Amino acid sequence: MTIFSPAELKNRQFELEDAFLSPFATKSSKTLGRETPEESCPLRTEFQRDRDRIIHSKAFRRLKHKTQVFFSPEDDHYRTRLTHTLEVAQISRTMARFLRLNEDLTEAIALGHDLGHTPFGHSGEAALDEIIEGGFRHSEQSVRVVRVVEPLNLTKETLDGILNHSMGISKAFTLEGQVVKLSDKIAYLNHDLDDAVRAGLIKISDIPQDIISYLGSNRGEMVNTMVTNIVMNSMDKNEIAMSSDCEEVMLSMRKWMFDNVYLDSKAKTEEGKIKRIIKELFNYYCAMLQDVSSEADRKEIELTVKDYIAGMTDRYAVKKYRQLFIPRPMTVSIDDNNLISLAKQNGVV
Repeated sequence: MTIFSPAELKNRQFELEDAFLSPFATKSSKTLGRETPEESCPLRTEFQRDRDRIIHSKAFRRLKHKTQVFFSPEDDHYRTRLTHTLEVAQISRTMARFLRLNEDLTEAIALGHDLGHTPFGHSGEAALDEIIEGGFRHSEQSVRVVRVVEPLNLTKETLDGILNHSMGISKAFTLEGQVVKLSDKIAYLNHDLDDAVRAGLIKISDIPQDIISYLGSNRGEMVNTMVTNIVMNSMDKNEIAMSSDCEEVMLSMRKWMFDNVYLDSKAKTEEGKIKRIIKELFNYYCAMLQDVSSEADRKEIELTVKDYIAGMTDRYAVKKYRQLFIPRPMTVSIDDNNLISLAKQNGVV
């Protein structure tokens, strides 16, 4: 039996990528590298290391207690920011495999794309956006998390994909990053629809018929239609995109979801309370840091507090708010001093 060294196994991985992957795929051996150069792993490729670093980060673990759409649901079957991330990764890898792209890079971007998301979902993001000079965007915060808050020294390809995963901003320069951007939309539209049905906000029959007739009558069919369309429309091309008709239907679905779910009064019931929690915590911690260091730069203080609050889970933010702003009942000390006094009188102690 032939025994290979780690370096030989890694080279075989490079050779397999060169032989199998699309000419438009990002090859692990051709990475642009890291902002801070470091010695490479003897076995893993750089994109595999990115994925592993993200999975083992504290920010990734906290995603399990961050809201996706419905704040702190009691039903365990609602999505969280973590399960959303896993669904994005699954959809992304499926498309990357059929398009012969680099699955490791695709997965790293998908797993890291929401690390900077706030507690309480988009309501928390909206609150910080109102407070922070220049606004707050979770995609930019995700990059800041892996560069500054919890420095992982990721590759430039992974950082670019994380930064450009949201709508309305630049397109990632790798096809793998472009895949994640579309996968994010596919994932949240369809699982948020599923959660909204579970919550009783809507029924599948409420969805306009033109959307149903094109995409399908349930979440699985809708995801499959979108994924298949992207794969067939992007095969052997240097761009990832839906066909124009599918994109039109998806955008119609997105608008319908905003009108009937994301901006629905039932889903937004707690938004005012959420914004108050975020803003009062922000003001409190800014004042606290100013007291600690009166000469500190105000912008640096606000940047620090933004990092702290954006990293909080829902329950931790509520816990801190309760500790700081909700009066606690006076507790009467119950001790055993009388017993000790009697013991002394009786010569026991």
